[in-house]
Amino acid sequence: MNTNNNIYTIIYTTVVVILVAAILAFTSMALKPKQEANVKAEAISQMLTAAQFAEKSELEALGNDKILSKYVESIDKALIVNGKGEIVDSLDKAKSQIYTESDLKAQNYLIKKGNADALRLPVFIFNKEGSKVTVIPCYGAGLWGPIWGYLAFNEDLTTFAGAYFDHASETPGLGAKIKDDPAFRAEFVGKTTDLSEDRIFNIVKGGAKEGQTNAIDAITGATMTSKGLDVAINLWLQAYKPYLESGVETIRQKAQAAAALAQQADSLAVSDSTIVAE
Repeated sequence: MNTNNNIYTIIYTTVVVILVAAILAFTSMALKPKQEANVKAEAISQMLTAAQFAEKSELEALGNDKILSKYVESIDKALIVNGKGEIVDSLDKAKSQIYTESDLKAQNYLIKKGNADALRLPVFIFNKEGSKVTVIPCYGAGLWGPIWGYLAFNEDLTTFAGAYFDHASETPGLGAKIKDDPAFRAEFVGKTTDLSEDRIFNIVKGGAKEGQTNAIDAITGATMTSKGLDVAINLWLQAYKPYLESGVETIRQKAQAAAALAQQADSLAVSDSTIVAE
């Protein structure tokens, strides 16, 4: 075959392109399970960090398999709720089914559209030291790209147990502190949400007011990232508000029932002691 004519060039180029495409496709397929495991382990380690099981670096040192095992042994249930607070499905905890960043992005789009029926929001409830810790995600826009994270609540569903955030491209030493600065994340611990307010939680430039329990200080020099995180947290808390309010009401009713039973028990005890005295 004449290697200098156009037909040879076309055939040669076509064969090379097909071979390269086949190699790339094979490599992508071979690496896909590993990539998916990495993404899943990363999201789980962020949730566990928010719930104060361990520091992120400690979890990363365990490796993917042990992170997944830690999730399976710690998770009580993983629910899916809609924008009305109704439980519509669940995630298979044995298979470590979770929502990754791309899933959160899709839900963020639906939240902004205000389509409550279409929402499928994850709720992760962990067993920790004899109590329940509920973890929910948030997603939004920072200064240079997407930001996301997880908010962990104590059993009262209003008090923060912890938080963890990540980003795509925030400025190192400034906006990136939402991820890199443990002191910023620690500000959430013990703070509370106020579901009766339009702004359920606040990240305040210049510092939160003294005594304000539903607010923390913004990151100095990272106004836009702090504002973006503030918007993301409030947007997602509003989406979860029906579920959280329902949970808080259930807790209140259980407390009232327990108090009533205790009062009845006290009354019976007093009656018994009176009878014995007589």
